[in-house]
Amino acid sequence: MDKNEKLIRYSMQLAYLATLLSAKLITENEYSLIKKKLQKDYKVPSDILADFESREVR
Repeated sequence: MDKNEKLIRYSMQLAYLATLLSAKLITENEYSLIKKKLQKDYKVPSDILADFESREVR
């Protein structure tokens, strides 16, 4: 899997995760923990969209 494919998969999983949070199927704490795990697994060093995401999801 090349770098672009990994980034696409990461983005899709993050979108699903945000959907779960907005539907209140997971807590914000669970969201944060899973997101950090995804960042580690996909080697995403930072969250450049953190402010944008947190405003959109809440």
